[in-house]
Amino acid sequence: MNPIYFNKAKFLISAAQSGQFPEDVGAEVAFIGRSNVGKSSAINALTHRKKLAKTSKTPGRTQLVNFFELDETKRLVDLPGYGYAKVAGDTKERWQKLVDIYLRSRKSLKVLVLLMDIRHPLMEFDQMILQWAFQSAIPVHVLLTKSDKLSRGRALGVLQKVRAALKNFEGQIHVQLFSASKLTGCEELEKILSQHLMNKQNLH
Repeated sequence: MNPIYFNKAKFLISAAQSGQFPEDVGAEVAFIGRSNVGKSSAINALTHRKKLAKTSKTPGRTQLVNFFELDETKRLVDLPGYGYAKVAGDTKERWQKLVDIYLRSRKSLKVLVLLMDIRHPLMEFDQMILQWAFQSAIPVHVLLTKSDKLSRGRALGVLQKVRAALKNFEGQIHVQLFSASKLTGCEELEKILSQHLMNKQNLH
């Protein structure tokens, strides 16, 4: 099989409604997490492209489902952040409904990358997503982001605790340390996503 070149990723479309999603064929990796957890930064680190996914210091800015093309059959998907209280209620409801439609209907979704701030892991939203993924038989790859904010020892301690908390999901959920600013964990992330994209395609 041909290797996946994440650095060749290019912007495809920003969808404000499900009718704008690309054709549901091939294989997709979707990134999900609370607002300000570093989704866009993680995508930029993975693809070695500083401005591929738009980042902002203001949480809640990503209100669309953004698709990035790796090749004709493989895509990365940046889902809107969850839980930013200052966004108007109708706007928040609209984009959360859009995320729900994507998760429940997207046949090309092969693995969900769930990002958690290493300083605040396994919050209510994270556990809700994990339960949904388990029930839907969707593999989850957990990134404990901003791991550079803790000492190596403390970061490894959190990693062990999260893995222990998720032991009932063994085989379906993988957990790793990650830092977009230091590029910590990029090689591991690239390797695992490549396996999902190459081995579990659904080309119809």
